[in-house]
Amino acid sequence: MKKISILIAIICLSAGVLTSCKNDKNTKSEANTEHHKDEKGRHLHGENKEHPEQGDHKGPPPHGEKGDHKRPPRGGSPEQTKTLEEIGGYKIGDVAKDFSLKNVDGSMVSLASYKDAKGYIVTFTCNGCPFSVLYEDRLIALNNIYAPKGYPVIAINGNNHENEKESYEAMQKRSEEKGFTFPYLVDEGQKVYPKFGAVRTPHIFLLDSDLKVQYIGTIDDNAKSPENVKVKYVEDAVAALEKGEKPNPNFTKAIGCPIK
Repeated sequence: MKKISILIAIICLSAGVLTSCKNDKNTKSEANTEHHKDEKGRHLHGENKEHPEQGDHKGPPPHGEKGDHKRPPRGGSPEQTKTLEEIGGYKIGDVAKDFSLKNVDGSMVSLASYKDAKGYIVTFTCNGCPFSVLYEDRLIALNNIYAPKGYPVIAINGNNHENEKESYEAMQKRSEEKGFTFPYLVDEGQKVYPKFGAVRTPHIFLLDSDLKVQYIGTIDDNAKSPENVKVKYVEDAVAALEKGEKPNPNFTKAIGCPIK
């Protein structure tokens, strides 16, 4: 009987030890799991809160976020960025100096060539700029309407003529292809456009009969869509001069390609 009691005690003691070991093992496993989650949580969240650039610092910020939204569109803005003072050319009210430049037909043209002019629509343009191309038909129309009224269009290419696309021969070809009704002059040595302060193509300088600058800027308010133009700045400026008034506005920012 005594032996049976001892055997029962040993069995109970063994069962208790096994249960205790199992519980201890489960506790350690759970602790390890929580520790793993805690470490993972710190890696995914805690570090990024302190160093948000970690994990995606090799890639650029999404479009529109800080660091990216201030970048200009590819190719830069076509709108004139400098003021007249910064450019250093003519300002409203200044008297322009006459010039003598070679036309595509070989003749020399100056402002004095127009004996009965009431004013001059001096336009700096070129062959290759998309904005200049968009305005070619409108320049032809302006000249056809206003040259008979005493306000001829006088186009000047101020770009570097060593560029094949802007060469004198290329200008002759472009004038013939489009049927320009106005002179297309080459600014040899690029001496005239800086005096005017032209920075874009096209860039308009409306002079009165005394060569005084009355309007500087763009032709109208929609380069890409002539049918959607709402304000015709040059036409309005000429109409004001015809009435003996000052153009209002007398300045707009030129839209086009930088003169090169």
